Amino acid sequence: MKFLQTLSRLHRPLLILLLIYSLFWFVFALLSGAQTYGGGIIGIIKNSPNALPWVLLVIFNYLAWKRPRPAGVFLLLFSLFFFFFNHMWRHLSTILILLLPPVLIGLGLTFTLPRPKSTE
Repeated sequence: MKFLQTLSRLHRPLLILLLIYSLFWFVFALLSGAQTYGGGIIGIIKNSPNALPWVLLVIFNYLAWKRPRPAGVFLLLFSLFFFFFNHMWRHLSTILILLLPPVLIGLGLTFTLPRPKSTE
């Protein structure tokens, strides 16, 4: 029982960590190539297809707040797809920075439960 209480305490920090992670990479992907298109708002708009994979991660984040277990499974599948699509097995640093956090968060969301609301 103590173990389940410990796991339930990890639920909210995992959601917050996923929110920070997904928003960081979405904004980074949106702004990183905007300068090559002239910068400014027009450059950001022209570079917006670069951020499409990260929009999916932001959607998973919304889903994780509503339904954490399916979102954890989808996050694991997203990470697996990302691993093969971007040929991440070539560089260990890429795996550690881009792939390991969503895998760990996905596992955490899959196996943790939100704390039950007290009825007091």
